[in-house]
Amino acid sequence: MNDRVRVEVSDGVADVRLTRGDKHNGLDRRMFEAIIDTGTKLAGDRSLRAVVLSGEGPSFCAGLDFASFMREGADFEALLAPRDDSPANFVQQAAWVWAELPVPVIAALHGYVFGGGLQMALAADLRYVAADAALSVREIEWGLVPDMSGTQTLRHLVRLDVAKELTFTGRKVSGEEAVALGLATRVEADPHAAARRVAAEIAQRSPDAIRAGKRLLNQAFTGSTDEGLRLEEQVQRTVLGRPNQLEAVAAGMSKRAPRFVDPAEG
Repeated sequence: MNDRVRVEVSDGVADVRLTRGDKHNGLDRRMFEAIIDTGTKLAGDRSLRAVVLSGEGPSFCAGLDFASFMREGADFEALLAPRDDSPANFVQQAAWVWAELPVPVIAALHGYVFGGGLQMALAADLRYVAADAALSVREIEWGLVPDMSGTQTLRHLVRLDVAKELTFTGRKVSGEEAVALGLATRVEADPHAAARRVAAEIAQRSPDAIRAGKRLLNQAFTGSTDEGLRLEEQVQRTVLGRPNQLEAVAAGMSKRAPRFVDPAEG
């Protein structure tokens, strides 16, 4: 825990909350650093089963805190510097770290979900959104383009013309329209509670299969059909006949709760 991000882990579920609520969780340098550090540490936790990502206060995240960067002096070369451990640069990693996490990430969205905040949400695996939330590809307001991995996630969720309209105009869409467009998974009266509920359900499944499923589906989107079919077989071979897969079958046949072990890899 720090003054930008709080993490509570229980029964294999990490509840990650942005804690700069008085600033609508605007992204200043310390927020970037805290998010990246949090995601990196969670990635190495073999006992982790799922992550819920949310924001305290009135909004999930209103995007970049330009006033803070201007006040502190923005070193744009440092912000855009490549990293040795990821294809993403520093600012991209604050969003991309959630896509790289080996377990499912569920974003709970309310209030403003603008710019960098939206790009973080798009890097999650599922997005539960309040009906009255406001989502926007906001970078055009500052004369910029999405630069926190949003182009790599947005293109898999909406049609190209929709992505262009949102990027060119920066218009705000409600939670309900976001679901209709493909930006969000579904509308929930209480997105955080819904995210926690689904994360808890995921945590009861074989961790090997969950991790393998995320890896498989993420890679299947970027390859050919032939590559996808081969990958499907390769990934299945990593779980088939392993202890957690056999335990899932035994528990199901005995109608008891499964007793899974932490995955060795993946």
